[in-house]
Amino acid sequence: MPNDPKQDAGQFNGETVEAVGELSKALETLERARGHLYSFHQLLGTTDFTLGDAADQLAAAGHKGWADEIRDELVGRNVLEGRWTFQIIEEFEELYYEPFRELERRVRDDLAGGRRHLHEAQLKRERRSKGRRGHEATPEEVQP
Repeated sequence: MPNDPKQDAGQFNGETVEAVGELSKALETLERARGHLYSFHQLLGTTDFTLGDAADQLAAAGHKGWADEIRDELVGRNVLEGRWTFQIIEEFEELYYEPFRELERRVRDDLAGGRRHLHEAQLKRERRSKGRRGHEATPEEVQP
């Protein structure tokens, strides 16, 4: 079973386990940052459509000049030079995210037998109270 905390992690050097664990922590932080980037992307898309709705409402209320200025200046505007948010995401994923994930996987395959969360599995082995309900090593050990 992958990441089975009962498996002997002693087969891996403790310093290596810590180092690979730190690399995994960096990957987890990257995943969170990527999620924020997607949130930014979705929020800016909603902003743009809401801005268009506001311009429509201003025009309907007799404020065509303001409506036109909002449409001309802001609706559909780039958020960075030449880029909408989807382009930022695409560039980020190609330039940084995909190479990071690939290198992390190669390091983990080479130094930790491909196991993810080896450090956490080691902590679970050390910190749980063996034999107590709610402290089982794996889902298979849970007694009804």
